[in-house]
Amino acid sequence: MAPQKKLHIGMSLAPTWLSGEAWRREDSNVEGLFSSDFYVDIAKRSEAVHLDFVFRPDALFLPLEMIENGSGFASLDPTLLLASLARETTHIGLLSTISTIFFPPYLVARQLQTLHWLSNGRAGWNVVTALNGHDNFGLENMPSSQERYDRAEEFTAVVRQLWESFPSDALKLDRGSGRFADPEKVSAINHVGDYNRVKGPLNLPAFGKSPIPLVQAGASARGRSFAASIADAIFSSSPDMESAIELRRDLRRLAETHNRSADSVNLMPGLSLYLAESRKEADDLFRQTHARTEKARKLNTIKNLIGLDLAEWPESRRVSTPDLPPPLAQPYSGTHAELLRRAIERDQPTVAELLWRPEVMGSAHWQIIGTVDDAFEEIRNWAEAGAMDGFILLPGGSVTSMHLALEKLVPRLKDAGLFRERYASPYFADHLRA
Repeated sequence: MAPQKKLHIGMSLAPTWLSGEAWRREDSNVEGLFSSDFYVDIAKRSEAVHLDFVFRPDALFLPLEMIENGSGFASLDPTLLLASLARETTHIGLLSTISTIFFPPYLVARQLQTLHWLSNGRAGWNVVTALNGHDNFGLENMPSSQERYDRAEEFTAVVRQLWESFPSDALKLDRGSGRFADPEKVSAINHVGDYNRVKGPLNLPAFGKSPIPLVQAGASARGRSFAASIADAIFSSSPDMESAIELRRDLRRLAETHNRSADSVNLMPGLSLYLAESRKEADDLFRQTHARTEKARKLNTIKNLIGLDLAEWPESRRVSTPDLPPPLAQPYSGTHAELLRRAIERDQPTVAELLWRPEVMGSAHWQIIGTVDDAFEEIRNWAEAGAMDGFILLPGGSVTSMHLALEKLVPRLKDAGLFRERYASPYFADHLRA
């Protein structure tokens, strides 16, 4: 069955194509990693093929063990970075990642509305609750998952109220009468909640011509409900089509329970792409990229996620459902733990196969290792199966892999009628509605 609408495609500004050993390649331009020019190039390439948006994931802590062999979580501030891209682009959405745990909502509301003005209506907010970083902000411990989502709900509501507190039609700019704005249309929000006290109003008027779209990535039951209640797009770690179909169906159902249209939420799984001219070259690229990923680290990931210690198992032995211990009470990521358990139950992989699974190697994203033709066919299959509304490009292995994704794969999708030929609007929110 043909998809009902065009796909939405975003491009991650986290340089996934420099992960592992890839940053050591001669053409990696790793020296420019902390300059705006590095990201201007990616944003312009993405806008040239009419992607919906570029976005920068973020983390507010730095594991020192990660930076000896790669950039780890070292990065520029997302909102400041995107502000530097606003004058270099004209249509592509600029999606910033900001946590609802560590910052005051007034500050976040102002920063995002500022970016919206500077970009002429192209700002977006990737709403995250964060998994770590508490000790950089004076917290003894991270709040529980339940509390993080409670905080996120209140925080997001406050930010939206602040955006509405100074409506664009309050601006009069009447030179003749000398009336700059109508103060009667501007009002305090006087919010007193469990986690925030904010008087308002915001000291910046709303852009007015188009709203700021929200994106979220909740995957637990609580997270799905929150995402379905506020998000225009939902990011996901969906390593297989079945998990994506189930998640999309559930999110659409949940959206309706929040009095929203099922079509108002777009599921966009991350798509890790290792592209080359041949399948062998792509497989070699993937293996070379992860050549220094230690087996002990992979085994530790499995143990921390599902409590299964495979250290003494031969690599040829299969792992199946009876081998799985009871779910851990508090795994590092409940979502990834569940995805890993499902992969074992479904595929019964050998230990060697399991160690190369995306649920173990990285963020459990959908992964394609092959040619542009291979990627095109799999994307078309997912679209026709109703497994997604679009995806986030996460190219891996090399700069060439990233260029193939933008310059070869996206045009193939256009030719097949799966992606837009051109922008119909200058505003980010309109891209997600088309």
